[in-house]
Amino acid sequence: MSKKKMILAAGLGVAAGYLAKKQIDQYQKTTPETALKNAKETFKKLGPISGSWIYMKPEEVEKNGLVYEAYRGGITRNIDGDNKQYEFYVDIESGAVIDSYETE
Repeated sequence: MSKKKMILAAGLGVAAGYLAKKQIDQYQKTTPETALKNAKETFKKLGPISGSWIYMKPEEVEKNGLVYEAYRGGITRNIDGDNKQYEFYVDIESGAVIDSYETE
């Protein structure tokens, strides 16, 4: 096989792999790690975060009459010397925070 054909074959392989990855990413649901990252970015807009966690197993959550499949997690923030804890739910499909509330 000539060098030209090998380079052409390698280029076509890379292009096919790239297109396949784009297709897979389009239909892949949000991972727990990505969900936690999205939630942390949202909470960081309100101030610094001192801790966070997320359950790896999705749960069904009803919000405003709609049922979502979501990851549940938590954030700890230090506000005026007090640690405040918040729980949140992140939609698996979109990666958006659909609910959050302060816990005791």
